[in-house]
Amino acid sequence: MFRYVHTNLIAKDTDKLIAFYKEVLHCRSIDEKRDLKGDWVDRLTNLKDSHIKGEHLLLPGYGDDHPTLEIFSYDTLKESVAPEINRPGFGHLAFEVDDVEMTLSEIIRAGGGTLGEVITADYPDGVEAVLVYARDPEGNIIELQSWRKKRDQ
Repeated sequence: MFRYVHTNLIAKDTDKLIAFYKEVLHCRSIDEKRDLKGDWVDRLTNLKDSHIKGEHLLLPGYGDDHPTLEIFSYDTLKESVAPEINRPGFGHLAFEVDDVEMTLSEIIRAGGGTLGEVITADYPDGVEAVLVYARDPEGNIIELQSWRKKRDQ
């Protein structure tokens, strides 16, 4: 077997970030909460006395069998560098939504923010995309996208 299972996001405040992804981005609980510690966790993470807590959330648009967004936190967190769109590594989480502007407003009301402007981009075969980069309440980058046939001109 070979399949994609989850993406892990380390949170400063797991409860707040889990609530944000559930309420604003339609992720849902599948009752997979974790409270992990012990020798095997220390060996896996290469950290001494590590303690990880969090939850797996089912991503919208999928059945009950994955993939998930795993939002965890460690008892001890290192200082982080603010995510930037062009920093090497994971860049963003993308969600296809019906209405980019409305979802962006919900993100802002829930404590998130904007990164760039809402734009409309032309794609081949008469398709256009409405796109924006936003930030969740902890600064992680989220892409919102909506696809449609171009309006007659």
